[in-house]
Amino acid sequence: MGRLEDRMAVVTGGARGIGRGIAGAFAAEGADVAVADVLPEEEATLVLADIARAGRRGIYVRTDVAREDQVRSMVDTVHETFGRIDILVNNAGVLGRYPLEEMPVREWDKVLDVNLRGTFLCCRFALGRMLDRGEGRIINVASQIGQAGEPGLSHYSASKGGVIALTKALAREVAARGVLVNAIAPGPISTGIMPPESEDVEEARKAALPIRRFGEVGEVAPTAVFLASDDSSYYVGQTLGPNGGDVML
Repeated sequence: MGRLEDRMAVVTGGARGIGRGIAGAFAAEGADVAVADVLPEEEATLVLADIARAGRRGIYVRTDVAREDQVRSMVDTVHETFGRIDILVNNAGVLGRYPLEEMPVREWDKVLDVNLRGTFLCCRFALGRMLDRGEGRIINVASQIGQAGEPGLSHYSASKGGVIALTKALAREVAARGVLVNAIAPGPISTGIMPPESEDVEEARKAALPIRRFGEVGEVAPTAVFLASDDSSYYVGQTLGPNGGDVML
């Protein structure tokens, strides 16, 4: 038996990148997985195949996590299909690079809406039934940029710092009622989400890391499996950092 045998998970932003890696790792450990993503359904074909190969059930629910009505509907759909949500992974996120003095207000709003409001909405509408059952796991995907900040990414830094603070506050609210809330703050991971940079800039960024390379999705997913499993039963409000040494706490 896997560490997540017969558990029911939701992974937002699960069609590709870190989300796809987490969804596949959950299925490999025995979980059924709902992939909630704003991308068209065909973009979820590969992750649903990953889940099926593991012998688990997978569904796709198109969801803009910044929209209350769509998050409500997604949570209801998952409950109708799987009967419950044992694990919620808030992974959906966006970013773009702008110096603050040039940043369009709509860009700030978009990043905060998806990254922080989206995390709040998914927690808000999945949490009640977890509390009714007296058990559950919520894993919020933050970023080392939310811990250290980065020029040109003030909106992303603010959103991910907010995710970390939300994680701590919510963990204090609900841990005694059986729901454990923690965060993952990955470092630079090769996913394609970051705006393209010149080869020289990319090499300089790698050289600045103690490990001298960017991470891979497969180096983040095991942290999510750990936090979703019984192995993490004494982890409350923590932020775990698979970041190659970029941030050391």
